[in-house]
Amino acid sequence: MAAIEVKNLSKKYRDIVAIDNLNFHVDKGEVVGFLGPNGAGKTTTMKILTCYMPATSGEAKVAGHDCYENNLAVRRKIGYLPESCPLYTEMNVWEYLAFIASLHQLDYKEAKTRIKGIVYSCGLEDKIYSDIAELSKGYKQRVGLAQALINDPEILILDEPTTGLDPNQRIEIKNLIKNIGSKKTVLLSSHILPEVEATCNRVIIINKGKIVAEGSPEELESKAKNKVSLHIIAKGKETDIKSILEKVKGINAIEAKGLADKNEYAFEIFIDSDLDLRKIIMEMFGRSKSTDLLEIYKREITLEDVFTEVTKE
Repeated sequence: MAAIEVKNLSKKYRDIVAIDNLNFHVDKGEVVGFLGPNGAGKTTTMKILTCYMPATSGEAKVAGHDCYENNLAVRRKIGYLPESCPLYTEMNVWEYLAFIASLHQLDYKEAKTRIKGIVYSCGLEDKIYSDIAELSKGYKQRVGLAQALINDPEILILDEPTTGLDPNQRIEIKNLIKNIGSKKTVLLSSHILPEVEATCNRVIIINKGKIVAEGSPEELESKAKNKVSLHIIAKGKETDIKSILEKVKGINAIEAKGLADKNEYAFEIFIDSDLDLRKIIMEMFGRSKSTDLLEIYKREITLEDVFTEVTKE
């Protein structure tokens, strides 16, 4: 039985279709990235899975329980961190977590033990008696994660957990999620694609309410139309530079990147992964009297490139 199972799930707001006939599953122990551009339907899907709203049609099950018919059973199985986590900022960290524990009907002894463990795993030991209002954005996100873990859920649903954090804070939260993901099932939404690539073992990409790609980051990258790209900067007329590149056999596509500097133009060319055209390109520019090759380097296609490819208009 899958930890999360979605079948033919749709949600409409009057005439607007937010999600359209979604079908996917998340197995126990998986960390799955749920990606898409703004307005793709990610948050709507997560709100249905966390019983914040009903679907228009279709079926969503979490830990075997229907999200509409057995929503209380679902809520007992999940921990949820929304994009903007509502915290009671007048409380200190301990008071807030104790309050959340009481909502989950944990007795005092169990709650105390659970809070101590979660405070340690979320790196909040030094902030346990600090008022939430005085915490940085990064520490508030840690408190949000702590409240999502207080009932020891089987499944974590995290919506943009690193939004608004600085690079150091993002690294800390990413490592925290990775550690948590080794013990629980996680469905994670994020716009920070390198983090998803480093954290998740499978990715689901949606666009305009539909799934447009699914698989491990490595599988998606291997299926990309253009596997490898070469970045080139050359001096001379843009048309002369492009003319040289068009004569090279094995190039799938040439994309002009515009003026890099005075009389210097940048290009990105896409080739198959088993080709290395750098030497040929350098030789062709070497024979040219009107252009000079200034820079060339090879770049493997990333999850970010795949995301752009499958979500573009």
